[in-house]
Amino acid sequence: MENKHHVIKDYEREPVPQDQRKGWVKLSVVWMGAIIALSATALGGTLGGGLSMTQAVIASFVGCLILSILSALCGIVGAKTGLSTSFVSMFALGKYGSYAVSVIIAIALFGWFGVQLDLFGASLHNILINVFHLDIHPKLLVVIGGILMTTTAFIGYKAIEKLSLIAVPLLGLLLIASLIRVMNGRSMDEVVNAPLIGDPLTIGLSISLIIGSLAIGAIIGPDISRYAKSTKDAVISSFAGFFIGFSIVLIIAAILAKATAQVDIVEIMLGLGWGTSAMLILILAQWTTNDNNLYSSALGFSVIFKNTPKYILTITAGLIGTIMAVAGIYENFIPFLIFLSAFIPPIGGIYVGDYLMNPSKYRYYKLSSIQNVNFVSVSIWIVAALVAFITTPAPNGFGLFTLTGASGFDAFLVSFGLQLIASKTSQNKIQAITSKNQGGSIL
Repeated sequence: MENKHHVIKDYEREPVPQDQRKGWVKLSVVWMGAIIALSATALGGTLGGGLSMTQAVIASFVGCLILSILSALCGIVGAKTGLSTSFVSMFALGKYGSYAVSVIIAIALFGWFGVQLDLFGASLHNILINVFHLDIHPKLLVVIGGILMTTTAFIGYKAIEKLSLIAVPLLGLLLIASLIRVMNGRSMDEVVNAPLIGDPLTIGLSISLIIGSLAIGAIIGPDISRYAKSTKDAVISSFAGFFIGFSIVLIIAAILAKATAQVDIVEIMLGLGWGTSAMLILILAQWTTNDNNLYSSALGFSVIFKNTPKYILTITAGLIGTIMAVAGIYENFIPFLIFLSAFIPPIGGIYVGDYLMNPSKYRYYKLSSIQNVNFVSVSIWIVAALVAFITTPAPNGFGLFTLTGASGFDAFLVSFGLQLIASKTSQNKIQAITSKNQGGSIL
């Protein structure tokens, strides 16, 4: 019984002990596993289809650099506190404010788990028919995928790390091998000068697409970085995962798209005659990404359902998510998920801004004296989320104007700036009151 609890113990409601912390190499692999998914290769293919090769490389590096900085800032707070995103937000937003954060993060990520699972079933169904002539119903594949992904999320960080250590090198080898095979007999000049094969894109829009694709993942970075041995490990792993890992995947996918005149990575794999490899990359890429969605969702629920073990919350969420994916409910659920997702980036700006101004406040033992609601920070959260809706194009937003072009990044910047001002003002008031009281006691 003791061993069983040791395997699934994940420190969801307490700081991760120092002897359980990891160095930047293992953290980087976990980040890469979370980042490398079908959506990442599809985005790279889209960049290759709508930009010149030079533009695709520039957009990839700039977008991934911004994501790395976002992730590093959020990761520092996670490494310092050893706590999940939902718990970290409690210091800035108050107890009940963090409950709202937990609900939004949990439902949004739990929802995206189902969406990705639905995509997994449909894509794997196509591969099995085209390559192996096996007609297995997509709904059955969804169930199988749901069980696999829930298993690693159920165990927690330990299982996610071990799966990533296996999957990431294999995925990397598959992409590199595909690149070598595609480039065989082709010069780089041919690829660089290849015509556009999709809707033309601008570098600015492409950077926005890159940031938007993983902004939420960077914001909930403490869920992973709480396992970092030091802030240095958290920062290095963020840059290794987002700047090196993600940019390489985008650039390789863009080259493959240019060379084959196709943007779908699975179709490219099938065209190369690598049916089994195409199936493997699909299973591993979706598995290592989607178990992170469920994992962070369960961490969020853990703050609300304090007396329920995280593994039970994970299994329940995985079961409901799988059932909803089988029922096809997510076709109508995606607009709601996009709506919810607009509320997540401002959370990062708030807790990072507050932490930078008041690092001594972020101590686990101080959680018991945290106020119920920090109305100033909650107001900033609402304002910044509103900015996200205003800068998001219709039909998912109002599209009244644009700032950076990535609405999630807009919301982060607004909340970060406002929180810096609010936290500094609050700090100055406390210092003034303390100084006044000390002066009065002397007199």
